[in-house]
Amino acid sequence: MAESTIDADNSTDAAEKAAEGKVFTSAGGDWADIAEEATNLGEERIVVNMGPQHPSTHGVLRLILELDGETVTEARCGIGYLHTGIEKNMEFRSWTQGVTFVTRMDYLSPLYQEVAYCLGVERLLGITDDIPERATVIRVLLMELNRVSSHLVALATGGMEIGALTVMTVGFREREVVLHLLELITGLRMNHAFIRPGGLAQDLPPGAIDRIREDIPLLRKGISDIEKLSNENPLVKARMQDVGVLDLTGCMALGVTGPVLRSTGFPYDLRKAEPYCGYETYDFDVQTWDTSDAYGRLRIRINEMKESLKIVEQTLDRLQEMGPGPVMIADKKIAWPAQLAIGGDGMGNSLDHIKEIMGTSMEALIHHFKLVTEGFRVPAGQVYQAVESPRGELAVHLVSDGGTRPYRAHFRDPSFHNLQAMAAMSEGGQMADVIVAVASIDPVMGGVDR
Repeated sequence: MAESTIDADNSTDAAEKAAEGKVFTSAGGDWADIAEEATNLGEERIVVNMGPQHPSTHGVLRLILELDGETVTEARCGIGYLHTGIEKNMEFRSWTQGVTFVTRMDYLSPLYQEVAYCLGVERLLGITDDIPERATVIRVLLMELNRVSSHLVALATGGMEIGALTVMTVGFREREVVLHLLELITGLRMNHAFIRPGGLAQDLPPGAIDRIREDIPLLRKGISDIEKLSNENPLVKARMQDVGVLDLTGCMALGVTGPVLRSTGFPYDLRKAEPYCGYETYDFDVQTWDTSDAYGRLRIRINEMKESLKIVEQTLDRLQEMGPGPVMIADKKIAWPAQLAIGGDGMGNSLDHIKEIMGTSMEALIHHFKLVTEGFRVPAGQVYQAVESPRGELAVHLVSDGGTRPYRAHFRDPSFHNLQAMAAMSEGGQMADVIVAVASIDPVMGGVDR
């Protein structure tokens, strides 16, 4: 090893650089000597890059960690690896086409983005009170099923990352039950574009209510299995208790919402605080915990899934009581005249439906063409609409200039805001605890980067 020296004739910059600390140059197999001398200096801080390909960072999240041994002294997020330009693209599409964009942001809770966006458009149009009750109840049904599937992914991936692989297999097994129900109703497992301004794309298919009722006991058993594997598991508690701590003051300062906020004991849930879609008429409890740590967030998500299934049962009862009815607003200047019907080959519209559109009225055909290609006009104005997604407050700010396309659309995604807390949760803890802290935030990078 040759210790570097600073010559008296060197420039000022070189002198300042050398003054910052001792500089080492390694040559040959003497790394042990360098490490020993560095230890004597008391400086062991290194910078580690974790992600964006790391399997435990919940997608393409990059973490830059400064370590002193195993202790994290500084932590920073690097985001933007999943930027899709969704909000800008929406400025070049009709209001109805916007649904197909927003559903692809947070891909684990697509139906919440559809609801938030459509509620905002409906407020701009001034038709909030004209939405059919059946459509509103089905929206609640879909959202609560989606909350269960999203929380199952959070618990499954979080379990996998701390070595609880059985939690992962059970979580994804139960999620399949929910995704099959969503596919039965909307035709797709994710990215549904099923909720539209004015109502829904179509009604529930025959037998859907009975199928959901049959699957609810299966889901309850699956949630119980996760509870048995997690709640009192000494290894899970050792990895999660007093890890990723963020108190109420920190949550308020960073704008953190959702299970992370409720783990401090603060019962803030938009379904109760600022009800929408008739949530004030449903019987459910806001779940809180008082530990402000990763373990509290685990327990909250498990309990919230149980509450969601209670709400789902209430929606099913209401749908059976009210019977068949419209699921799209009656105003034909907003509602598409087409009622989707699958043809004999399983694709497209039935021949009878095409005959009805093409043969009954030329004016109806022209109106249909204009509505689909150009879209409806939304009065000039702006609106902020928030809903309680599985990760917290999801909101949309829409601006209309009176045209057939949004002038501006911007989303307040809870993953983006909650991810700010990563540094506060991680700094001062162990490197292994960073994984647990990020998993307890449950960020979805599609929503963070948009």
